[in-house]
Order: sequence, then C-alpha cells, then structure tokens
Amino acid sequence: MDTLNILYLVGALLIFASIMASTLSARLGVPLLLLFLMVGMLAGEQGILGIEFSQYGIANFVGQAALACILLDGGLRTSFKSFRVGLKPAITLATWGVLATVMVLGVFVTWLLDVDWRFGLLMAAIVGSTDAAAVFSLLRNGGVKLNDRVQATLELESGANDPLAILLVTGLIALNVDPAGQTVFGFLILLFQQLSFGLGMGLLFGYLLSRLLPKIHLAEGMYAILILSAGLSVFAATNLIGGSGFLAVYLTGVMIGNHKVRSTEHVMRVMDSFAWLSQAVLFVVLGLLVTPSNVINVWHYSVAIAAFMIFVARPIAVYTSVKPFKFKDREIGFISWVGLRGAVPITLAILPVMAGIDNAFMLFDIAFGVVVLSLILQGTTIPIMANLFKVRIPTNDDPKEEHEVWVSDKASITLYEFEVQSGAFAIGRHPMDISKRISSDEISVFALVRRQRIVVVDEDTKLKFGDGVWYAMRGDHARKIAKIFNDTTLDRKAIDDFYGDWLLSPSVKLGDLPFFTAMMQSESLVDSLQFDPNDSPKSMWEQTVAEYVTGNLGTALVSGDTVAINDKWSLVIKEMDDKGKLRTIGLKRQEQPI
Repeated sequence: MDTLNILYLVGALLIFASIMASTLSARLGVPLLLLFLMVGMLAGEQGILGIEFSQYGIANFVGQAALACILLDGGLRTSFKSFRVGLKPAITLATWGVLATVMVLGVFVTWLLDVDWRFGLLMAAIVGSTDAAAVFSLLRNGGVKLNDRVQATLELESGANDPLAILLVTGLIALNVDPAGQTVFGFLILLFQQLSFGLGMGLLFGYLLSRLLPKIHLAEGMYAILILSAGLSVFAATNLIGGSGFLAVYLTGVMIGNHKVRSTEHVMRVMDSFAWLSQAVLFVVLGLLVTPSNVINVWHYSVAIAAFMIFVARPIAVYTSVKPFKFKDREIGFISWVGLRGAVPITLAILPVMAGIDNAFMLFDIAFGVVVLSLILQGTTIPIMANLFKVRIPTNDDPKEEHEVWVSDKASITLYEFEVQSGAFAIGRHPMDISKRISSDEISVFALVRRQRIVVVDEDTKLKFGDGVWYAMRGDHARKIAKIFNDTTLDRKAIDDFYGDWLLSPSVKLGDLPFFTAMMQSESLVDSLQFDPNDSPKSMWEQTVAEYVTGNLGTALVSGDTVAINDKWSLVIKEMDDKGKLRTIGLKRQEQPI
C-alpha cells in the first residue's frame, strides 16, 4: 500500500509541478511543452528525485493514448472553413512533404552517421513529421494571429501527417530487421490501407456520433467523457483493422466539432483539460524516460540534424508542396520555419528500441535532442518570425472571452466579454448605447464588472478603463463591439499601417475611385500598371475591386492578402465572411514598391 501511495504522490506532484511551471512559460518565452519535458528530466534518474524509469512499453502506451486525445481535441476545434484555404496544401504537406523531408534528410543522416541507408532513412522518418501537440499549443495559445491560409495549413498538416510518418517508421523498422522480406508494392498497399481505413472510419463514426449526440440527454460532465471514450474507441478499432487510428480520431473530432448542438455546449472546456493533461503526462513521461547524459553524448549529431532539417530539408519539402497553390514566398518561409517537432518523434523513436534494432538507443537520444532544439529555436521565435515574414495580422476585433449557451436543442445565445482598453471609444459611454449603435434587438448587456465586482447598470453608468462588459448576442456582431472596446491609438495606427487609410466596398469599380482619375487619363501612368498586357486599360478600370483582387491572386482569399495596382497603391483584404466572400478591402498607399 505504501508503494502505491508513493506512486500516487510522485505522479501527482510531477503533474502539479508541470502545471505550476506553465505560469513561467509566457514570462520566459519558453514553450510550455519544453517545461513539461524539463520537469520529467529533473525527476529522472539523473535529476533531483533520481527516479529510474526505463519502461519503453509503458511510455509507448501513454504516448499513443495521449496523442489520440490531443488529436481528438484538435479536431474538435478545427472549423470546416479552415478546409477552404488549407486542405489541399495541407494534404500535400502531409504526404509529399513528409516523403521529401525523409528522403532529403535521410541522405544527410546516412552521410553524417556513416550508417546503412536504411538506418539513415529510419532516423529521418522519426523526426520527419511535424507534431500536432506542439503546433496546436504554440499557434493557438501563443498570442499571435496569423493569416488564415498559413494557420489552417499548419494545423491541418500537423493533424494529418502522423499516419504517413508512423507508416514510414514501421516500414523502415521492418526493412532494417528483415530487408529481404520487404517490397515497394507491399509498402504502397500498406500505405493505401492505412489512409483509406483511417479516412473512412473517421468520417463514418464522426458523422454517426455527431448525429447521436443531439438525441441523448446526460449530466453536463458526461458529454466530454462520452466523446473521449468514443474517440479512443474509433482510434483503437481503426488500428485493429489496419488503418491509421490517428487520422481516424482527428477526423472524428472534426465531424463532431463542426456539428454544434446543445449536448456539446460543455464539451470544449472539459476536452481542453483532457488535452492539457495528456500533454503534461506525455511530456513528463518522456522526460523521465530519457537519460540526459546520453543525449549530451550525441548532442553534435542532434544539432547537425536539426539544423539541416530546419534550414534545408523542411524548406525544400514545403516549397515543392505549396508553391503550386500560389503561396507567397514569405508564407512559404514561415510555414517552413514552423515545422515544430514534439512528442511524435520521441514516441516514434521508442518503436526501434522495442523492436531491438542495433543502435536504437542512439536514435532515441538523437531524436530527443532534435525535439528540444526544435522547441527552443522554432517554438520561442514564432512571434518574431511571424513579423519577419509578414504573416501576422493586426487586429482589434477579438472579444476577451466567449461562451456559448444553448437555450434549446436548436437555439443558442453567445456571451461575450469585452474589456475597455486605454483610449478606447467606449470610455465614458453607457454600455447600452454601444450595443444600440450596432443592433438594438440582438444585443443586451448581461453584466458589468469593475475591479472584480459586478456593478449594477443604471441610466447614469459610464464605462471606465479596465471595465469588463458581458453582452448576450444573437447574430455576428462581436467584431464590431470589440473594435469599440479595443480601438486604442496604437491599434489604430498598426491597423492603418497594415490595411491602409481607406476602406472600400468589394463592389466599387476601380475606375470610380478618385485616386486613379489622373492615372486613367495619363498614358505614362497607365503603362506602369500591373495588369495583363492583352487586356485594355479600360477593361481593368471597369472591374470591381473584388474582381480585380480575385483575378490577380488566383487562390483562396484570406485577410491580409495584398494585390498591387501599381508601384504606389495596393489593395489589402481586411474582412472575409465564413464562406470566403469579400467584405472589406483596404486601399493602401505604398511608400516603397511592394
């Protein structure tokens, strides 16, 4: 009994220490997942507690279950609108991108380690895919708003590339153990089986579960447990029939998350807790498993492989994958940089150890070093690189918090919290006056919080800096309200610098804009315009702003996309609706040619 209680105590304290360490994550700029790893290493055999843990089978069991939970949660939060701009490039990255990374990196590893090419490819396959836990955590909680095309591509790629990576590792392990028994045709059949069964099981059971949930009534806390157990069942069943359980559980989450009903009202927060617990347990266990001195012994290999992967293999794979989809070079550069490695490579590195491959422990130690370097170098620089590659979108239209409340099986009201910022338009105004400016019958004040206390709203109430106002809303008005609360001088300047000083309707014709009257009348200026030389100047000026932008971009549109009119003026997309239709376009005067 004492041994059991000691296990409970140590396990609970490790998780507690990991969560407490998260409070330092934002202050230090260190990825939270790296802190989890550090807690595990400090508790390990060469750390403070000196816990000896070398149970690779248990670690693999924990890793598989935790990754399934993380992917399920990621799927629940993936909107179908992400597929509009990110599905095709993400699928290409999750297939050809992984293969290209493994092939290019495999050649380098084979040369660097001076090993057989099969062993070199196995090392490359282990670290060849991006990690869903790392990507979801750092992109969604990093405080950086990216343009939708880049965000959707990175998230969908990380959720979809695990099946091929696992298949490559499994196949290459077999190739190392029994080279004569493996064929290319057999590998292709296995690949088709993994992807088709994973896709079919995920879509089928995701659809069935999304239809089942509205028909059952449970205690609030039971819905998340139901979805988690169902997701893990789909994961295990798909694996048993030879499919990709990771792909299946991710798609199951996508199908459920995009079919919002009353029964899923309480799911997201609970599932978020499950996902964070999974990440904490997984990274602490992996930290316990590693021997730091062994990682240090091969640190030069880890540095070389990580550097080649980040600066050579990943850029080649990303460029060849997404360039056909007309991504801009700066978007390609950022996607290349955010090829985050995390729990997946370490978990995959366990498989060769369990298979008894020669030098498998070296593979594990190198993979661990690569993951740590990736989290430090790439994870801590996401905000800096987002600014450098100009994929960060300035915004002042996000509410502080939002909660959806279902009032019946088919109707819901969303509660939004807005905080009054310094210098905002809301200061000195009545909260109801603000809502009436937008929509008097679809917005009502729910609560006013001042200095952590609820304040009674009467006719003399005036908003002050720091006040938090909760509005109950029907309809899509949150962005308009947020601008009134968040619109500070610094925000306005950043937004004007990004989108320009003039906002245009998509339906206005270029020729009707007074800025270009002189251009239409001057041949010298007309000759400098960037349009198809086979078209006449008149045909260009008769186009609407939306037609001109759509015709010049030739890809799914997202906020932040820029189209040049000439070397002085450009159009910048500011707002899109959920169906990808243009709402607002900024007209920006360029100081330098774009």
